[in-house]
Amino acid sequence: MTFEMKSEVQIDTNYYKVQDIRILTESAFVIQLPKSRFKFEAGQHISLSIAEDYQSREYSIYSAEEADHLEVLVKEVEGGYFSPRLKHLKKGDMVEVHGPFGRFALDSERRDSHQHVFIASGTGIAPFHSMVKSNPGLNYRVIHGVRSADEAYEREEYDPGRYFLCTSRDEAGDYHGRLTGYLREAEFDKNSSFYLCGNSDMIFDAMEILKEKGFDRNDVNVEVYF
Repeated sequence: MTFEMKSEVQIDTNYYKVQDIRILTESAFVIQLPKSRFKFEAGQHISLSIAEDYQSREYSIYSAEEADHLEVLVKEVEGGYFSPRLKHLKKGDMVEVHGPFGRFALDSERRDSHQHVFIASGTGIAPFHSMVKSNPGLNYRVIHGVRSADEAYEREEYDPGRYFLCTSRDEAGDYHGRLTGYLREAEFDKNSSFYLCGNSDMIFDAMEILKEKGFDRNDVNVEVYF
């Protein structure tokens, strides 16, 4: 009897009530849940599912390690099954969370000796938002590649002098063109530690560019979204 009660309590800890859905653009939104009941390191991800739904998806944690809420950044996939269902969640709806997972994290050995260059495409900005918010005073630089400037998700959350936006379909960013085009032109201090998160094409191209600039694989940390 005692064992069964403990098991039931453990299962229940995986369920969270949705506190808010924060709409950022027509397709992107942030799901806000109560404070996490587990310890995680900024950069890690969770598996998220809707109560009584057989499917789940993995999302990088968007919120800081000690934040009052657990948050994930989601982009609705047109014609998809799961992300549209997430977007239509309401306050009080139940979701199931498992994790944290992954080893994508700030390089602790270079924490204070290097500039941390966060290179993201689209919602790949999520783990970097968590890293920045979890590490006040961090020497960082964000390079964010999107199609249009309205996809600069909550850019006001970053130091204006440390966030650089590349827009490929309008001229409202800091650089008009693909993120990789900017990387070819950019200069980086030799004491730079790079973190790449986003689609695989961007990541493979960015790794080649950084290699050509003299940085080796030990200088680059990678999280591939798709």
